[in-house]
Amino acid sequence: MTPFKILAFSGSQRNTSYNRLLVGNAARGAEAAGVAITYLNWADYAMPLYDPDIEAHGMPDAVLRFKATLIAHQGFLIASPEYNGSVTPLLKNAIDWATRAVPGEKPMICFKHKVVGLMSTSPGVFGGALGLSHLRAVLSRLGCMVLPEQYPVGESSKIFDENGDLRDPKQRAAAEAIGLRVADVLKIWPAAQPA
Repeated sequence: MTPFKILAFSGSQRNTSYNRLLVGNAARGAEAAGVAITYLNWADYAMPLYDPDIEAHGMPDAVLRFKATLIAHQGFLIASPEYNGSVTPLLKNAIDWATRAVPGEKPMICFKHKVVGLMSTSPGVFGGALGLSHLRAVLSRLGCMVLPEQYPVGESSKIFDENGDLRDPKQRAAAEAIGLRVADVLKIWPAAQPA
């Protein structure tokens, strides 16, 4: 095992989320490369909508725990559904909270120099590609190194078997390749250092 860690999560909190299944498939590629994977469960981080008045009275505990989780990982694997052509409210709200620094904290410490692999699945044929373009723009602006490779895959209700694996070996290999790529870049990029 390498000292690097990747946080894998979906942009949806639905228990039966297809994007949760997709990121699990991608994570296997990183695990095969010897990188440790942590799966994030949004139920553990119930954050309110971002509100400066709430922040002024102290950062919510769920936000502090979420930020600590991001900081502890050098890479992210994110599979996010597309809501009306953009990022899900859940994911955008979590990102917005994580950008808020506590006293003595370096700016954008949760995101700067993180290596990120993106993917998505949706019922439509385009697989949520437009939402990924918005997510890419946000994460790049925050200092992440978002890999050019991404994997949007359509027809989400048909592509997984009863175990949550992608049925098509080519699709499975494409998803795993995203995880492997994040792992490989972590090992060679000087800015990505274990905490």
